[in-house]
Amino acid sequence: MAKYTAYNLVRAVSLLPRNTNYNYVNPRTPGLIHIENVNLPAGPIQIKRWNPRKGETAIGANIESISSEMIWRVANAVNPGEPINLDRVLGGSYNTRSVLETLMALTPEFYYCYPGRIKDIDGYSSIEHGHKHLIWLPNEPHEQGVLIEKKVPNMAISEIPLQSVTYDNLILPDNMTVGGNMNIEVVRRHTQIQIALYLIGLQLGYRTWIAQNDKGIIYKDKPLIEQPGIIPALGSENIISAFPGAEPSAKFIDCIWFQNHRFMPAVMEVEHTTGVTSGLTRMKGLQDAMPAFNTRYVIVAPDNDREKVVEEANRTQFLSLDARYFSYSSVEELYYICTHRNLHGVTQEFLDCYMEKVCLH
Repeated sequence: MAKYTAYNLVRAVSLLPRNTNYNYVNPRTPGLIHIENVNLPAGPIQIKRWNPRKGETAIGANIESISSEMIWRVANAVNPGEPINLDRVLGGSYNTRSVLETLMALTPEFYYCYPGRIKDIDGYSSIEHGHKHLIWLPNEPHEQGVLIEKKVPNMAISEIPLQSVTYDNLILPDNMTVGGNMNIEVVRRHTQIQIALYLIGLQLGYRTWIAQNDKGIIYKDKPLIEQPGIIPALGSENIISAFPGAEPSAKFIDCIWFQNHRFMPAVMEVEHTTGVTSGLTRMKGLQDAMPAFNTRYVIVAPDNDREKVVEEANRTQFLSLDARYFSYSSVEELYYICTHRNLHGVTQEFLDCYMEKVCLH
């Protein structure tokens, strides 16, 4: 399945004509929009907007910026054929929501639509007229620079509440660093993702190895090494001890899942602003030490680092890893499901829904 990114969004907007003033998608929203500048590859996008009904002009309008962060948040919510509501995605943040919505709808692969809204009250269900959404239809492009409605008469949306992921009490050792002298909040974020991976593994019945230098983390008032399902000594694992040289190659890898002393579902390196190459190099060292063993080699990284992961994973020296990309948002989605829905009994192939293959060979 195709993955939409901020790079796709910004590139598409950059191709829109610049000598045009655009109307909003919502005809009741007065005003005009003009694209001033588009910064490739992922924004920001600078625009002007003004309301002629109030006597405003383009000359007097301020230049406003649609941030890269906003663009990434929206792009990460896009899936083929699934309507999205930008107000809902952005939670009311950003005052240029309607501008970005319009710019997206002007690009050839996006339409606006009004899916029905399922309403459940006191045991009775009804479908009411829905709110405006965008829908990505990459196989049905329309003319560039025009707004086109897609009729979706048989489509209805049941709006579940937005969910948040909460991390419990987490204390980092004073001497803990990741990749050198890094900001403590960056280290904390790296560690939160490690904890999420550990808890996902615990729910799926896996035992987890956490990198040797991270064992001093205090989680829920106990050292991580004392938590249930955490492997205290890597050399005691039959899978590792069967391959000379595997233990020193594996002990500093951020997270490894083991199952039933016979399987190793995933080897994962969390890369939070530390670069991707170091994680791929550590995993390649482990693969070289146990070449006959089948597992998933996974880079876990922020959503806006996808392009970097793809580029690095396709270097010749790393192709044998057939690396996968596990985005932070996918980690936290799976973490939420595991911890709130008591997920269990799934096959290893279930992980492939979340870990994207990125090698192009």
